[in-house]
Amino acid sequence: MTKSERDAGRSALFNQSIEKAFSLLELFDAYHSQLSLSELAELSGMSMGSVQRITYTLQQLDYLERVPGTRKYRIGIKIMKVASQYLEADLLVDCANPYLSDLSNRYLETVSLTEPSGNEMVYVARFTSRQYIPLHMPIGSSVPMYCSASGRAYLSALPEARVRSYLESTELVKHTPETVTDIDELVGIIQECRTYGVAWNNAEFFLGDLNIAAPVLNAAGDPVAAVHITTPSSRWTLQDALSTLGPPLMECARAVTKAARTRS
Repeated sequence: MTKSERDAGRSALFNQSIEKAFSLLELFDAYHSQLSLSELAELSGMSMGSVQRITYTLQQLDYLERVPGTRKYRIGIKIMKVASQYLEADLLVDCANPYLSDLSNRYLETVSLTEPSGNEMVYVARFTSRQYIPLHMPIGSSVPMYCSASGRAYLSALPEARVRSYLESTELVKHTPETVTDIDELVGIIQECRTYGVAWNNAEFFLGDLNIAAPVLNAAGDPVAAVHITTPSSRWTLQDALSTLGPPLMECARAVTKAARTRS
C-alpha cells in the first residue's frame, strides 16, 4: 500500500505529528543504533526542522537520549517500560509461558511465542536452549510472515483468499538462496502446512536456521499467535524435526489455546 493510499483511508482524527514521532523511533535498529539529526532527516525524508523538534520532544520525554560526546541519539531505556507494560497486560503471554518452558526443557531447544503485527510476526515470549543456536532473536524482534515458520503457521489458519491477499500486498524479498518468493508456491506450502498441522521454514530467513511452528487460535477459531521451535539445521533435519518435535509442538499450541480461552 502506497503512502497516498494509506492517507486516503485515514480519518480526520489521524494525528500526523504522532505518526512522525513513531516513524523516527522505528529508524533505530541493530544497524542504526546511533543516528544524528542529519541522518534521521535523510532516512525519514522529513525536513531538518521537523526532525529537530520531534527529536527534542522525544529526548525530553526520555524516549531518546544523546550519546555522550557525540551529536548522535539512541533509543532511551524508557521505551522498555512501554514494551514491558504490553507484555504484562498480554493474557496470552501469561498463559503460554508455562507450556513454552516445559516444551523447551523437554527437548532442550528454543521455544517462542510470536504475535502478528502488520505483515510480520513479533516475538513476545522466548525460552532459549542451553545448546548452540545460530542467532539471537530478543523479545520484540520480528520476522516476515511469508518466509517464517510462525508466519506460515498463522497464515495456515486463515482462508486462502486472505492468504493470497496478504502475499500480493507484501514485498517478497529473497533473504537467502532458499527463500520462496513465488506466490503460487507459497500458497501451496501454506496449504500443506494447514494439512499437516505444523508449518516450517528451513534456512529461508537465516542460513543454518530451522523452525517449525503451530498456530494458537482464539475462541472463534481465528489465529492470534504461533508457537515455534528454533534449532540449527546442523542438529536436526527438517524431516526429523517434523516427526519428533511436531507432535509435542502441536500439543503445546493446543494447550496455550485452551488456557487462553479459559481465562478470557
